[in-house]
Amino acid sequence: MSNKLIYIVDDEQSISKLLSFWVKDKWGYSVEVFSNSESMLKKVNSKPDLILLDIMLPGLDGIETLKRIRQMDQNLPVIMLSAQGSIEVAVESLRYGAYDYFSKPIDQQKLELAIKNAIKNYDLQKELQNLKENVRKEYSFDNIITADGKMQDVFKLVSKVLDNDISVLIYGESGTGKELIARAIHYNGRRKEKPFVVVNCASIPRELLESELFGHEKGSFTGAHQRKLGKFELAKDGTIFLDEVGELEMLLQAKLLRVIQNKEFERVGGTELIKTTVRIISATNRDLKAAVEDKEFREDLYYRLNSFPIFIPPLRQRRSDILVLAEHFVEEFNKKLGKNMKGFTKKSLKLIYEYDWPGNIREMENTIERCLIISDKDVIEVDELPQHIRAADKSGFFDQPGTIFTDDNIVPFEKIKEEAIRHALKVTKGNIVEAAKRLQLGRATIYRLMEKYSIENRSFE
Repeated sequence: MSNKLIYIVDDEQSISKLLSFWVKDKWGYSVEVFSNSESMLKKVNSKPDLILLDIMLPGLDGIETLKRIRQMDQNLPVIMLSAQGSIEVAVESLRYGAYDYFSKPIDQQKLELAIKNAIKNYDLQKELQNLKENVRKEYSFDNIITADGKMQDVFKLVSKVLDNDISVLIYGESGTGKELIARAIHYNGRRKEKPFVVVNCASIPRELLESELFGHEKGSFTGAHQRKLGKFELAKDGTIFLDEVGELEMLLQAKLLRVIQNKEFERVGGTELIKTTVRIISATNRDLKAAVEDKEFREDLYYRLNSFPIFIPPLRQRRSDILVLAEHFVEEFNKKLGKNMKGFTKKSLKLIYEYDWPGNIREMENTIERCLIISDKDVIEVDELPQHIRAADKSGFFDQPGTIFTDDNIVPFEKIKEEAIRHALKVTKGNIVEAAKRLQLGRATIYRLMEKYSIENRSFE
């Protein structure tokens, strides 16, 4: 038997019984029968998978009921049934969002196929909505791992540009998380339901990049066997993220400038002007101002892209994040690899903390995954770290009084969390709401951790 639930709404008992027999006994769905719309509407929130709805009903008729269903759920499939069999009634039903329309007497085979297809389509819509919701959660600020004040300043800037269309240029070394910040801007802003399209300007061959950005017409060059839509069209009403924008050659810089100024472009080999409303977020690891002075980047494009600059500091300049990220990656790869790694020895974590991480977060992620793969113990030891990290040893620093390192074999991450909360409360003079904002935590989480660590906020007032 199917676990799908179908509501049947019809005041004619003979029709209800026949439909119930087909739907439940022959096709295997669960069924609930109603003789009027009012009683059914009270139970719509129980989430049926489809509604068979008669148009001529006592009290609230089928069309008005359909309108109310649409206010509750835009996608819930409703198949309308009517003894009238007129084209006008069918058109009106479909105009108000019915999935299909059947006149009585009902064709059993066609109804079975319509129900099957409608439920399948509804399941796909729910799956897509769940995927979108998961993406939004993944790129919420709560899921960006940081404990550093410099990154809190970055979040403050990001919050200013969520719901407007100003061009954002994100500066940062490779691996600092520029794309993560761009996605956070998109998925926390008003365009979150629209596409987010990424173009890496450095990884696509120059002769193909124009087509990649703007598309091309059939026959516009050798190998162009059919029309292709470019990234600007695919990102319709959403956001296009131009990573490593400083690598664009001068010709493409001019074309990009035109898109920004005129909100229009042409496909390669085409003459049609295509309007665009996409928001542009770009990123670079180059000094674009210096590139302008060296005549390697257009000054007018630079000022267009640089309307709202955001600088992401490298990991070596926010060392408190090194420890937090190290813990995060151990937890992440424990789940992925099916391990139960507890952490690091004191010496190995010292080395991780002291290493400058020129590849930033991406390098750390890859390094810790490698360590978990090769380790057969429950802690990561020094000899399991790559040689270049072991060579970065600056012995003595961590033995100074007042550092977060102890004489224990394993550094307590809980101590780091406790100190972060104490610091936030100290800075905000005991204001829990403000401390929660600074730490990007919910107030309930702050209260729970304060209780855990026996912290009283009035001591900071």
